[in-house]
Amino acid sequence: MRGTRAAIRYAKAALAYANDNKAASRVAHDFMSVAALLSSNTELQEMLLNPLLPSVQKESVLTSIFPEVCLETRQIFSLLAENSRLALLFQTGIQYLNLYAKQQGEVTAYVTSAVPLTSELEMVIREKAKALTKLKIQFENKIDPSILGGFILKIGDIQYDASISYQLQSLKTILTKTNSI
Repeated sequence: MRGTRAAIRYAKAALAYANDNKAASRVAHDFMSVAALLSSNTELQEMLLNPLLPSVQKESVLTSIFPEVCLETRQIFSLLAENSRLALLFQTGIQYLNLYAKQQGEVTAYVTSAVPLTSELEMVIREKAKALTKLKIQFENKIDPSILGGFILKIGDIQYDASISYQLQSLKTILTKTNSI
């Protein structure tokens, strides 16, 4: 995704600034609202991406849409506007929320499964996740029938693939190598 590295840098700076002002949780709450609106409102996304619209006007629209945000969040809007980076607002917000959660000792584990998780499968995944990290884990389940069965667990940069499709691909690779001799 274009701009992700810049969004991470802005999110780190925003978190440091919010921590210094003891407003990290308020800024996180604000970014949840901003991310929710941006993900559902394509017109607002297009406005922020429009290179012909001056950053000052974009910032003005944001402050009118979000009058209840704290001073620190408004300062982050201003920083992004000054640097003509308001197009990165959504990504910066998501990265900020991820960094804030990690700071609080939480991490999101993304679980991909062929069907919705049963309580038994969720227990197995929780045990595997506990082995991979000591942080408090929140699960986000994504359904993908193409994996045929099992699950894929992703926590940060770590991925554990226990899917049937992966096992079949591994078996195919082994059979292809042994038959080509």
